Amino acid sequence: MKSWKKIASVACAAFVLSTVVAGCGGDTKKEPAASSEIVIGASFELTGGVANYGKSTLSGVKMAIEEYNKAGGINGKKLKLVESDNKSEPSEAGNAVTKLISKDKAIAIIGPATSGCVAASSQIVTDAKIPLMAPVATAEGITVDKDGKTKPFIFRACFIDPFQGQVMAEFANKTLKVKNVAILYDASSEYSKGLTAVFKKTLEKNGGKVVASEAFLAKDVDFKASLTKIKGTNPEAIYVPAYYEEVAKIIKQAREIGLTCPMLGSDGWDSPKLAEIAGPAALNGTYFCSAYSSQDKEPSVQKFIKNYKAMFNAEPDNFAIHGYDAAIIVFEAIKRAGTTDGTKVAAEMAKTKDLQVATGKVTFDDKHNPISGAVIIELKDGVQTFKEKIAL
Repeated sequence: MKSWKKIASVACAAFVLSTVVAGCGGDTKKEPAASSEIVIGASFELTGGVANYGKSTLSGVKMAIEEYNKAGGINGKKLKLVESDNKSEPSEAGNAVTKLISKDKAIAIIGPATSGCVAASSQIVTDAKIPLMAPVATAEGITVDKDGKTKPFIFRACFIDPFQGQVMAEFANKTLKVKNVAILYDASSEYSKGLTAVFKKTLEKNGGKVVASEAFLAKDVDFKASLTKIKGTNPEAIYVPAYYEEVAKIIKQAREIGLTCPMLGSDGWDSPKLAEIAGPAALNGTYFCSAYSSQDKEPSVQKFIKNYKAMFNAEPDNFAIHGYDAAIIVFEAIKRAGTTDGTKVAAEMAKTKDLQVATGKVTFDDKHNPISGAVIIELKDGVQTFKEKIAL
């Protein structure tokens, strides 16, 4: 998720981290012999444009921390969670992660939520040999380098963009039975551009056609010019792979100019703010891809929902459950490794197979991506409703 811009500034943070490590004259992977705690760093978007994502994902992590500590911790040690706000900016993400590693002595990082912020943190954790688990970052390149080689210290707990792009194109074809689709995407976001490319390719492979393709930039507020152009092509559906704040305004303005066709989206739609901004009625006939629905009858899902409600007095979303899953994967790897050495913990994370988490059982492929399915969520008067499950 989110744009990869401003990543270059992270080089400074990486330099600071390497200087701190060298100045200490020691190996950052070694924990103090007298330590009775295992420090887990949480770098999330707690303020800024996608703070809803970060806060929700962090809640899932906190729930997992509490459960493990109540059960006695890991290998006889309690877990200590240290938080750092990356302010929803890739340029801040490097600073947040550097602090967690160099000052707080975190032995693993959970987060950030968005792909741009994860990308900005990647080299820093790699240089420090500290594993990073991205709960909901879906951009394909997060766990691999430019040559397609798997990054040894980067993992994720969610599906990747190409998968959900395919899922929505299949849904458009097989369930909605639409062929002529318009696309409105965020040109400043790698997340949005990547989804657009895969959706278009899959749609056309299925005999469909992209009748219009319009772009906007993050933080834009007026989309009526682009929507008017789209309306002129008479689309059967509109695909908007972007984040809730812009998406909500797009849907609201689309309905205002008389675009009544179905609107399709991605997991970036998943926020209560969507209905608040767009208005519940405007969301009728809209659908988005997610890895989770509270209406899924899977026992592990329902158990998570019950426990989450008891702890937070709120309904968990896709971000919360994946924050929880991400933490479980990290904690179980630490337990299996029998140490907090980052290289050994990362090696155990890579071996994750049939591990029971809230969304089901997780196994990593050779690129550190979980093998998973997806659900389609329909919005009815602003309320998320389970539509169907799709496995490719």
